[in-house]
Amino acid sequence: MNELFRKSLIYKTGVEYGDYTLNHVLGCSHGCNYPCYAYQMAKRFGKVKSYDEWIKPKIVANTLEVLEKEIPKFEGKISVLNLCFSTDPFMMNQDKIIELSMEILKRLNAHDIVCSVLTKGLLPIELEKLNKKNQYGITVITLDDDFRKKMEPGASQINERIKSLRALHEKGCKTWVSIEPYPTPNFIKQNLKEILEGVNFTDKIIFGRMHYNKQVSMYKEYKQFYNQCAEEVISFCNERNIEYHIKKGTFTE
Repeated sequence: MNELFRKSLIYKTGVEYGDYTLNHVLGCSHGCNYPCYAYQMAKRFGKVKSYDEWIKPKIVANTLEVLEKEIPKFEGKISVLNLCFSTDPFMMNQDKIIELSMEILKRLNAHDIVCSVLTKGLLPIELEKLNKKNQYGITVITLDDDFRKKMEPGASQINERIKSLRALHEKGCKTWVSIEPYPTPNFIKQNLKEILEGVNFTDKIIFGRMHYNKQVSMYKEYKQFYNQCAEEVISFCNERNIEYHIKKGTFTE
């Protein structure tokens, strides 16, 4: 695997439900076709030249050395540190990345820094041995694995992804699900209630619309569609005492 080096890793995120974050990998072999916002930004700022380069991830080789210096500076300031908003900490078939992600979580937890994880890969059951305040999340925009292959070609199978989340939940871990970017019916016709029922065991659900894709605006009723979906998520979560967050821009007039 190719490597790169960085002088710093931990930073305050601009993501609305985030606090601090770090990205110890550049690129992602999941190769999502939403299109991927992280890839768009990496290309815009010259970090990668093409999609083909993006799906060949580069690991930050000096991650642990940088964290050794940075963690003391941030102790007491971080509410939750997110892994990750510009890559995937548990990328499928990327053992080095997975091993490094586990070591990062252990080191942060050792300094009483709580972490939140989001992946389209599989969550290792070993996570249950870490700080019980950690939060482990997966992205689920469909239960149709054929559609998943089209949109997230390198990611894990949906049923296996959910199974890994449920396993941690049953071990007493805090879990969450990101239903974002949720596609309009001109991508795929599906029942949002079925997706919600498929993850009804989780502690929190985040829901958001799809952006940066012209096909969404081609669906004339997309505003009404997302308003109805958001209301359905809120109703579902309220009935089951599940925490929720509706992303900005999902509700529109």
